[in-house]
Amino acid sequence: MKVLAQDKVLKIGAYVLQSRLIVGTGKYPSFELMVDAIEASGADMVTVAIGRVDLKEKTQKNLLDYLDPKRYTLLPNTAGAYNIEDALRIARLGRAAGLGDLVKLEVIGDAKTLLPDTMALLEATRILVREGFTVMPYTNDDPVMAKKLEDAGAACVMPLAAPIGSGRGIQNRMNLQFILDAVSCPVIVDAGVGTASDAAVCMELGADGVLMNTAIAASDQPVLMASAMREAVSAGRKAFLAGRMPIREYASASSPQEGLRIKS
Repeated sequence: MKVLAQDKVLKIGAYVLQSRLIVGTGKYPSFELMVDAIEASGADMVTVAIGRVDLKEKTQKNLLDYLDPKRYTLLPNTAGAYNIEDALRIARLGRAAGLGDLVKLEVIGDAKTLLPDTMALLEATRILVREGFTVMPYTNDDPVMAKKLEDAGAACVMPLAAPIGSGRGIQNRMNLQFILDAVSCPVIVDAGVGTASDAAVCMELGADGVLMNTAIAASDQPVLMASAMREAVSAGRKAFLAGRMPIREYASASSPQEGLRIKS
């Protein structure tokens, strides 16, 4: 009997993750619903837009008060940064606030599409790596840039499947495959996932993980969708490890014809 493929642990820098699903914290109607959805997702890494959290406000609870740092690895992100200076400032703010050296690096180049400014992203990655950050850059689905980011010291690369919040799923499977072939660091698909089948496809193609927010938070039932995403990521990973059957041009009988006895 063939032995099942043994999965490897997902490791990003010094961080070891049990779940291959990373979730965001925005767009929920309430913090309480957010907490329930994150728990249902099974994620152990949660991203936080640190630039949108008032770290000085002590009289009211903020987002960080609802996330147990002993239970979740908090991933500060630089959402809202449109240039290198803002991205660096937000990353440094998160570290100064005690959130560690981990950062999801975003440098947006266009307000309408929210596509990344990859040249600025590459330079910001180099700077933050020199400063000791574990950098997880959000990038486009360009294998050339993915390789440059890895060479710059990125702990992983995070190509988009489709524009942020669009829910369109993978728009260019070929480019994602090229990225998987081009780099040796983990590849986390980030942005564009709309439903569970999208997440499963990402994993079936060989991605090491998926990051999502809107697909869960903007669904009719976020907790149920979070559970579906958890199962989809797990199923997609298992399918990748199992190895799919070859795609054939014509039909192939599932039962062999040799030795088949047909009574007349």
